[in-house]
Amino acid sequence: MDMFQIISEDKIKKAYQDGEFDNLPGIGKPLQLEDMSGIPEELRMAYKLLKNGGFTEEESNLKREMMTIEDLIKKCDEEVEKENLKKKLNEKMLRFNGFMSKRKVKTNSSIFKNYEHKVFKKIGM
Repeated sequence: MDMFQIISEDKIKKAYQDGEFDNLPGIGKPLQLEDMSGIPEELRMAYKLLKNGGFTEEESNLKREMMTIEDLIKKCDEEVEKENLKKKLNEKMLRFNGFMSKRKVKTNSSIFKNYEHKVFKKIGM
């Protein structure tokens, strides 16, 4: 054991002896563990970070849909269909920006968009 681990253990033991853990919420009840079995193991930490940061599943689904529509627009040859896809994309972007503005995140920055795109690409969204 290293010195920091020994110090930590001593502080925890002292707090336990002083009764600092006696009135914690949920004492004596089983932990509510989150089922992450549907998420690949290598993505679980990223998922947890996004969730703890307030990024909801609805937002991630919306972002995934936006990226799919952007890909369809790039591959679409028909002008009418392309216009319909652009309308759908604008609707999704407005909704996504609404989520972001609730959290006071500025999404208009090109730096943010570039970084955001890299993050989503990395985690497969």
